[in-house]
Amino acid sequence: MIYTVTLNPALDKTVEIRDFAVDSVNRITAMRTDPGGKGINVSKVIQKLEGKSIAAGILGGSTGEWILAALKEMRLETCFTFAEGETRTNLKVVDPAGHTNTDINEPGLTVTEEVLENLLRGLLERVNEGDIVVLSGSLPKGAPKDTYGTWVKAFRKAGTKVILDADGELLAEGLKASPYLVKPNNHELSRLVGRILETREELEEAARKLMAEYSIEKVVISLGEEGALYVTGQATVYAEGLKVPVGSTVGAGDSVVAALAVAEERAMDLEDTVRLSTATGAANVMCSGTQAAEYDVIKELIPKVVFHFIACS
Repeated sequence: MIYTVTLNPALDKTVEIRDFAVDSVNRITAMRTDPGGKGINVSKVIQKLEGKSIAAGILGGSTGEWILAALKEMRLETCFTFAEGETRTNLKVVDPAGHTNTDINEPGLTVTEEVLENLLRGLLERVNEGDIVVLSGSLPKGAPKDTYGTWVKAFRKAGTKVILDADGELLAEGLKASPYLVKPNNHELSRLVGRILETREELEEAARKLMAEYSIEKVVISLGEEGALYVTGQATVYAEGLKVPVGSTVGAGDSVVAALAVAEERAMDLEDTVRLSTATGAANVMCSGTQAAEYDVIKELIPKVVFHFIACS
C-alpha cells in the first residue's frame, strides 16, 4: 500500500487571468477549486494510474471538511486528523497570454506536537513492512523543523520505503534519516548544496554525494520543461521533457512522485519507471489546476518518452 502524508493541505483555487498585472484590476476568465497539498495531489494521480493509496494528514475547520468530502467523493481512502483552526486556501493565478503561473499561498493551521504525534502513531499502527510512504510539502506552523527527519526514521523502522519531496531546511533534516528516494528539482538541490548546479554532470555528482552521505537509494531531479535526471546506484538516466500544451504546471512534480511510488510498488525496472513518470508529469501539465490527468492520456504519451543512459561520474 502507498500512504501519502500532507501535513499542510490546502484548498487550491486556480484562476485564469489573461495579461495578469500587478497594481491593476484583473478579470478572471475561468476558475476551479480542488483539494490540494502535495501529498493529496500524489494520491489523486495514483488513483488515475489505477493504483491505490491512503491519503493522510491534518485538516481544520469548514475548509478541511470540504476537502475531506471532496476526497471521499473521489473515492479516495483517507486517514486525516482534525486540529483547531482553518485549513488554508491557496490561490493559483494562470496567465495563458503571458505563460506565467503565480502562487499565492496562505500559511495554514498552527498545530501542536501532540496532534503530530497522534497522527504518526495512528499511521505506524496501519503500515506494513514493504509499504511506501510519501512525505511531501510544507509543514504547518507549530511543527518542528526536524519533523520529516523524525517521521522518516519512524517509518523506516517500521520497514517502509519513504519517498521525500521537500525543500530547504525540511529536506535537509529529512535527509539525515535516510529516506529511500528523494525528488528535489534542480533549484532545490542547488540550494541544498549551497551553489548553482548548471549542468547534468554537476547535478548527478551532487545526487551521488547525497546518496553516499545519507544512504539514499535513489534521487530523481526535476528539470522543468527540460525533463528529469534519474540517479540510482547502478545507473543514471536523463529523460527529455515532452513538448505538450501547458494548462498548468501546478502539481506537475507531485504527479511525477505519484508515478515513482506506483512504479516502486509494481517493481518496475528503471526504463519503465522513467517512461511512466515522464509521461505522467507531462500529462498533468496539460490539465488545469491540480486536476489529475486521465490514464488514457498518460498511456498515449509513454511511447513518446525519449531518454538516455549516461556514464556514471
